[in-house]
Amino acid sequence: MTMMGLPRRMVLAFLASCAARAKAEPGVGAGELVIGQTITLQGGKNVYGAEVLAGARAFFDHTNRTGGVSQRRIVLRVLDDDNSAGQAEANARKLIDEGAFLLFGSIEGGPSTAVMKVAVERGVPFFAPMAGSTTLRRPHQEWVFPVRAEHREEFRALVGYGMSIGLKRIAFFHSDSDTGRLHLENVRLAAGEHGATLALALPFGADVEDSTLAGFVRQLVEQRVDMVLNHGSAGAYGRLIRKAREVGLGTTFLAVNSGSTQLAEALGPLAAGMVFSQVMPSPWARRTAIVREYQESFARSNPGHAFSYGSLEGYVSAKALVAALKLLGPRVTRAGFAKALEGASFDLGGLKVSWRPGDHAGSNYIDLAMVSREGRFIQ
Repeated sequence: MTMMGLPRRMVLAFLASCAARAKAEPGVGAGELVIGQTITLQGGKNVYGAEVLAGARAFFDHTNRTGGVSQRRIVLRVLDDDNSAGQAEANARKLIDEGAFLLFGSIEGGPSTAVMKVAVERGVPFFAPMAGSTTLRRPHQEWVFPVRAEHREEFRALVGYGMSIGLKRIAFFHSDSDTGRLHLENVRLAAGEHGATLALALPFGADVEDSTLAGFVRQLVEQRVDMVLNHGSAGAYGRLIRKAREVGLGTTFLAVNSGSTQLAEALGPLAAGMVFSQVMPSPWARRTAIVREYQESFARSNPGHAFSYGSLEGYVSAKALVAALKLLGPRVTRAGFAKALEGASFDLGGLKVSWRPGDHAGSNYIDLAMVSREGRFIQ
């Protein structure tokens, strides 16, 4: 039968269906929703990135097993940015050009800021950058929706802890980058709020040499520094701590959450007593509903794999994304996604996230965890 022979209502329904398909958003199909992720894996060498990815996949797998989002499967397309801002930007463009609905879950400040640049330029949502960079939050970016709290709040918590035990002179070990310098100002702000003194800045490059670290240790002695905070490479920070302990320096080293498990494991006994800020609850303690859910789901997807802060953050970020997508119902658009999150809030199981017009803070959860003599984190 030709189109001319069909009843008018059937012709109209067919044409409406064709129009709907023509206007469909990139990445939104009848049975799937494509999410793009550029993340620092470094060919498998970046343990933290691998754990974040495993946690996110655990929740997306759970979502797909239980019907998806409005009967659409989540399809996660992942590219490795090798901890390079330039590669992260290229990956973000490639993911969008190849049909990703939105960008999700980058880690590290430099790559995440590069992804943000592309997202804003192309009008594509960037959800749950797992970095504490100021630039992801200020100035306000309408297309960027962090979930985790920012490093500025971690610095405030760490400085407050240091002051509570009598530590007043601070050094800040940070990447020699625009992001690192912004964090230097955040530490200066936190020091001023608590009546502490930022005595020393220790900027380091990508391939910091042992001689440079040894020079930093001498400066810590000369400036009578009580406590050191960090931003950037956990590996480089671990080397600095070892250099300090080799010469018997008793300065207190505190650390932000990024790569905390890897840093503690690398330091071994030297990590005992170190305090880290954390943006997630303990992944080993079953005190909150989100952790209990994560443990059961992650163990199902990754049998025999240890729990970690990284995989919990990946899981929580994926859960927040699915909750956000479900606000849209079957009609999924990028503009609708951004609009739906203005004023949205979720309780993810004892961990609350929210976004307001002009303020996409996400979570404000900060806790402190101390490393025990056995190498466990105690919150």
